[in-house]
Amino acid sequence: MSEESKRREALIYHAKPTPGKIKVVPTKKYATQRDLSLAYSPGVAEPCLEIEKDKDKAYKYTAKGNLVAVISNGTAVLGLGNIGPEASKPVMEGKGLLFKIFADIDVFDIEVDTENVDEFIETVKKIAPTFGGINLEDIKAPGAFEIERRLKEELDIPVMHDDQHGTAIISAAALLNALELTEKKIDEVKIVISGAGAAAISCSRLYQAFGAKRENMVMLDSKGVIRDDRPDLSREKAEFATHRKIDTLEEAMKDSDVFIGLSMANVLSPEMLLSMAKDPIVFAMANPDPEIKYDLAIKTRKDIIMATGRSDHPNQVNNVLGFPFIFRGALDVRATKINEAMKMAAVEALARLAKEPVPEQVNIAYGETRLAFGRDYIIPKPFDPRLIAEVPPAVAKAAMDSGIAKKPITDWEKYRDSLLERLGSDNKLVRLLLNRAKLDPKRVVFAEADQLDVLKAAQIVYEEGIAYPILLGRKDDIERLKAEIEFDADVPIIDPKSDEEEARKNEYAKVYWQQRKRRGVTYYSAQKLMRERNYFAAMMVNEGDADALISGYSRSYPSVVKPMLELIGMAKGSTRVATTNLMMTKRGPLFLSDTSINIDPNAKDLAKITQMTSKVIKMFGLDPVLAMVSYSNFGSSENERASKVREAVSYLHRHYPDMHVDGELQTDFALNDEMLREKFPFSKLVGKKVNALIFPNLDSANITYKLLKELHEADSIGPIMMGMRKPVHILQLGASVDEIVNMTAISVIDAQQKGKWDIENKTSK
Repeated sequence: MSEESKRREALIYHAKPTPGKIKVVPTKKYATQRDLSLAYSPGVAEPCLEIEKDKDKAYKYTAKGNLVAVISNGTAVLGLGNIGPEASKPVMEGKGLLFKIFADIDVFDIEVDTENVDEFIETVKKIAPTFGGINLEDIKAPGAFEIERRLKEELDIPVMHDDQHGTAIISAAALLNALELTEKKIDEVKIVISGAGAAAISCSRLYQAFGAKRENMVMLDSKGVIRDDRPDLSREKAEFATHRKIDTLEEAMKDSDVFIGLSMANVLSPEMLLSMAKDPIVFAMANPDPEIKYDLAIKTRKDIIMATGRSDHPNQVNNVLGFPFIFRGALDVRATKINEAMKMAAVEALARLAKEPVPEQVNIAYGETRLAFGRDYIIPKPFDPRLIAEVPPAVAKAAMDSGIAKKPITDWEKYRDSLLERLGSDNKLVRLLLNRAKLDPKRVVFAEADQLDVLKAAQIVYEEGIAYPILLGRKDDIERLKAEIEFDADVPIIDPKSDEEEARKNEYAKVYWQQRKRRGVTYYSAQKLMRERNYFAAMMVNEGDADALISGYSRSYPSVVKPMLELIGMAKGSTRVATTNLMMTKRGPLFLSDTSINIDPNAKDLAKITQMTSKVIKMFGLDPVLAMVSYSNFGSSENERASKVREAVSYLHRHYPDMHVDGELQTDFALNDEMLREKFPFSKLVGKKVNALIFPNLDSANITYKLLKELHEADSIGPIMMGMRKPVHILQLGASVDEIVNMTAISVIDAQQKGKWDIENKTSK
């Protein structure tokens, strides 16, 4: 992808379909005149009067308690520098997006048009009553220090400058764990800090809070080592000035134990790295290019523990591990500030979490057999779903213990449950899905590549490293469309009707004819079928010329399923093919089966569909909890449509007693644990969060998933084919580009999984 294409894609992302990345949505009913009279005049007067009597009641009657301001003057934006308040707004909106998706915190981004410290502070103070917390962002030093210090002193809500403290908190957690692995003591190690900005100062202070000695630290800025005999040092730099008579990074690195890089790319040479003490700890956190390249560093020192700011290497120091969860904990106890105790609690929670067994969902996302505490895993991964249940409680407790919590938590188990509920439909699963596909991309045939949306999806999966597309269709049409969307990659284009594919068509026809000649198929008819894209594509997968297949965008589902069933067939041991749709709902991921294949399955079929759905859910790293739904509850109807569900459940309970499945159940009881517990306390689903609904027929499943998709704007991934011998997946007619991309990722993961099973089967033999 050219730089111009990347630039245009980024601009389109921020501009379409609605400018920006965040919006305000109502949280109350507004359908009737009565609703509106309560929302505004005259009903709104009542909470106003209550708040007038007691300002703290703003937390009870308004959104203040879950609202954070992300505030900047645009003087130190990312790697862009002083670009001004308006130009900083896309970044601040992005920060708001991260607050929401990781911790369910609402955000207003506010850009202040002043570089004057006093004016900035006064502006923030005047708008502070609106918010439950203030996140300062991208403000240049040394003004950033003064702004944060004074606002913390003068406001009674949490204030944090994430550029300072975010990196400090995450890197401190990583440092504690790295020191434990190397059996070194924090009060003895020699630390070199390359960089003297806000983050470097905050890191150094936090390391000291955990026991690092100032006399063992050397800090460098653009002029070299910060020595105590250097004139005109700022107060912050003077705090870390060394008495040692050295001037360069090369001198500072000799016999050092820890290198903290918050400066610029490639300042640390292999020679400097070799001069460090045994088991060196190197955190090269300059972004996007670290102070020393990861591959070069680990090649230079086999005993190194290395961290960077990049996601493509182990031990990513990523601020998203910190700020959403720190503010979550602070808001939930109505802390009056974010103090050292709270930051240290976050550090300890992160360090502790890295030592605990990693959920399979995280292993799957990062393509690991088993992530475990060690040199390549010293801090949790950003996609770890446990973060929200571990860090906020630690922060909240520290606020309570230090006496700054206005609303202490009494039921910690209930609090943790409420935090997990906040994960909701933030599409974490989609990110996990795409990341997992990228770890081992496969060759995917797009049978309708001359459709613009299909080609756009193929372009995305190629450029994102999700898959290697093979494009089927008229070559001149595809080339024209590729030029139109600036898809200039050299990917295979195949037209099954062209003369140049004659030899391959005949080869495929011969194989197909041999398989089906006793079922009325002639060699001539097989040759004719191979001109059809879906037959040709299926044979490509069958014969190993491709790993997976995507089709169905422009043709009816039955017409595409037919050749797949004929040519690909069912997996060994399968007696049924079915589909499931993954819906990203407000309550979290929900699988619906069977949405496309089986019109009226019998009890045996339903049991098989349930087993296959369970297997797919595990593929996503989730623990399957399956409700087999009907119009009746546990025998309330003797009709055969309900009894077949009961029969299927009975079979599963007998043969798979450890499976979390029950029914027949009405959908509301399946999804509402309180109702289920009250009426049917004996159910195997009580106390569990159902993540799959198995429907008694195609009507109910298909209608439900399309209803959810259209009325609730729930993202859908599917239909996911289950029970097929090879990875083939059929889109819904007119699927969106995003849906095609997601289904391609599913196809890749399916191919990865089937490849593993093939290897395991061969090994067992």
